[in-house]
Amino acid sequence: CFSMIFEWWYFRKYGTSFIEQVSVSHLRPLLGGVDNSSPTNSNSSNGDADSNRQSVSECKVWRNPLNLFRGAEYNRYTWVTGREPLTYYDMNLSAQDHQTFFTCDSDHLRPADAIMQKAWRERNPQARISAAHESLELEDCATASILLAEEEATTIVEAEKLFKQALKAGEGCYRRSQQLQHHGAQYEAQHRRDTNVLVYIKRRLAMCSRKLGRTREAVKMLRDLMKEFPLLSMFNIHENLLESLLELQNYADVQAVLAKYDDISLPKSATICYTAALLKARAVSDKFSPEAASRRGLSTAEMNAVEAIHRAVEFNPHVPKYLLEMKSLILPPEHILKRGDSEAIAYAFFHLQHWKRVEGALNLLHCTWEGTFRMIPYPLEKGHLFYPYPICTETADRELLPTVFHEVSVYPKKELPFFILFTAGLCSFTAMLALLTHQFPELMGVFAKAVSLLHRSLSHSHTYQFPL
Repeated sequence: CFSMIFEWWYFRKYGTSFIEQVSVSHLRPLLGGVDNSSPTNSNSSNGDADSNRQSVSECKVWRNPLNLFRGAEYNRYTWVTGREPLTYYDMNLSAQDHQTFFTCDSDHLRPADAIMQKAWRERNPQARISAAHESLELEDCATASILLAEEEATTIVEAEKLFKQALKAGEGCYRRSQQLQHHGAQYEAQHRRDTNVLVYIKRRLAMCSRKLGRTREAVKMLRDLMKEFPLLSMFNIHENLLESLLELQNYADVQAVLAKYDDISLPKSATICYTAALLKARAVSDKFSPEAASRRGLSTAEMNAVEAIHRAVEFNPHVPKYLLEMKSLILPPEHILKRGDSEAIAYAFFHLQHWKRVEGALNLLHCTWEGTFRMIPYPLEKGHLFYPYPICTETADRELLPTVFHEVSVYPKKELPFFILFTAGLCSFTAMLALLTHQFPELMGVFAKAVSLLHRSLSHSHTYQFPL
């Protein structure tokens, strides 16, 4: 009974079975076993430093770089299924984004902008749309066209037409405010707003081209946008570019984008980590066989692919179940939480087709992804290659995702090792026999004699030989 208690305490404290560790570390070498594991390199140091910053940075909610159009996509889903794909919390965050990006303190000086300033705060969709039409009657207002493209247009073609109309007005406002931006804080704020509006319009136009099948045109538009506004990396335009390049199967350019953005100083994302893993897997997945790999060991290229998959899974452990279609997808939210279920849905929704296109990539992922959790320390006091998985993720995801028809994915819990279960069963059985012997000594004596006689009779029957 003491051994069972000690084994349980050791597992809770160190995340591994004491008996299993002793067997692997001390008995296995004596029995001729070889330990192929090697200490991790300097990458593991990334998970040890600055752990106080992780709760702030990791639990920040981000705008989904590939978010869908409300009128042309989200509303269509509602019309067909009767379900609301977006939560109130998610839409409220979008309303805050719109007020931040599309308004400034001087809007009250221009009647059309003053109407739109109120429209972005309006909760009722029809009231917002009516306000946008009212603003357009006064002048060609870029933000009014944006609102109509996002919420009133029922097709991507209609949305693209409205965004082109917004682009014409937005470029005019941008040029005017650019000339006046140094004349005071008010003009500087107005220029910042006009810059945000222009970047938003051009990005959405590129996304319209991508959705309408003009992928090369979308790639050119995104590249031009990133060159024109190189400092606006917080919009994560490179994730739109990566997805479009993968659609073109232009893997060399994908690698070039990754080389620039998969940097230790920049925030990671599921798109960055899993795209890097996909490229590594592509080099070996068509010939990968788990049986052959277990016989001969992993080659250098296969090891690199497996390590890339482990890195991606450690960053976001929810993605593999969606890529392997072990869990059904829903429409992605307008905001995501990095390393959370919301980010996993957003990534898999757009990138599942790219994994399917690479022969054997999903098979390699299926064979290797669960091995990640054997390398991560337990309890989750520190990570392996990244910060520890933030405990706030599940709570935020429940606010972002429609839990009415979607079960939020949570961090996989470490299963009890076989040695703990075996020790617990053995100790429990021994304790029960001791208790019964103490309470019913005569009955247990009769039971023991019966078992002894049964064992003896079975032994005789096995040793008796019938004559020929």
